[in-house]
Amino acid sequence: MTFSRKSVLLAASLLLGAAFALPAQAQDNQCGTDRTIDIAEMTWPSAAALAHIHATILEKGFGCNVEIVTGDTVPTSSSMLSRGTPAIAPELWTSTIAEPWQQGIEADKVIQLGDAITDGTVEGWFIPRYVQEANPELTTADAVIARPDLFPDPEESGQGRLYSCPPGWACELSTSALFEAYGMDDKWNLFSPGSGGALDASIARAFLRNEPILFYYWGPTAILGKFDAVQLDLGEAKPDVYACNTDPDCGEPAGKTAYPSSPAVIGAAKWIETEAPAVAEYFGKVGLTNAQISELLVYGDENKADAAQTAENFLKTKEDVWTTWVSPEIADKVRASLS
Repeated sequence: MTFSRKSVLLAASLLLGAAFALPAQAQDNQCGTDRTIDIAEMTWPSAAALAHIHATILEKGFGCNVEIVTGDTVPTSSSMLSRGTPAIAPELWTSTIAEPWQQGIEADKVIQLGDAITDGTVEGWFIPRYVQEANPELTTADAVIARPDLFPDPEESGQGRLYSCPPGWACELSTSALFEAYGMDDKWNLFSPGSGGALDASIARAFLRNEPILFYYWGPTAILGKFDAVQLDLGEAKPDVYACNTDPDCGEPAGKTAYPSSPAVIGAAKWIETEAPAVAEYFGKVGLTNAQISELLVYGDENKADAAQTAENFLKTKEDVWTTWVSPEIADKVRASLS
């Protein structure tokens, strides 16, 4: 068999072109796996926004096949432990699943890639900063409890008011127990709003009118991102006391304790670490503080934006944050997808 000089040169040029094309293709797709990376979109705003932020960066920047799936703490962790899916839970509060989650780590079924909230979740009693600035001694729960006159109940003269949680929420139990433990019955009323929206409205109304308010809240949330609230010192966190305070069947008297900070981690199926190490490395860098997450949620709250819109706003306005998680090349691809 003979070949013309022209055909030989053509074949050589095709091979040379393919040789140069391979690295370019590899560079375009830095995901490391052809498997779909499904990301759990949890039911609360911060976790939902984080799911969309990471989905955009993985798909547009790393070239991954990404799918966002509905999730919640218990079903997501259970599925991840038993089936290896979803692949990523970007904000997993492990306090309620501590034992099975630890067993899954030890069995090499799941892995924690980092902290979703680097300074821990927040839960406690708050007052406006302007109230504390006018009364610098109000730094502890005891100090505030001694001044019901500063936080008057609008419906009962001479009584203070503590805004608690809506009926049925776990924090209703914990706040009611602390109300009892601090002996607040005589001079304070425990006010339980009908819904989370009603609690938010009460807090917003007080801040917008520059009025005093003592309230339970948690973070990261849009409320703590929008309003300058000061968390009161409730003393030491005592897990055993807190567990009893939140257990309706506990026979011990209610006790004083701070609210324990719940770990919020980036959970992943173990295969992510072995099949997509670049993705695993990425998630080791993406932790945000309470303040940063609360700030991103303010946009969603004020603009009635959904999780995807909130994530897009974060990517467009907080390049100084997320570009530190990735290489300049990946950042450019993500940036181009947003224009």
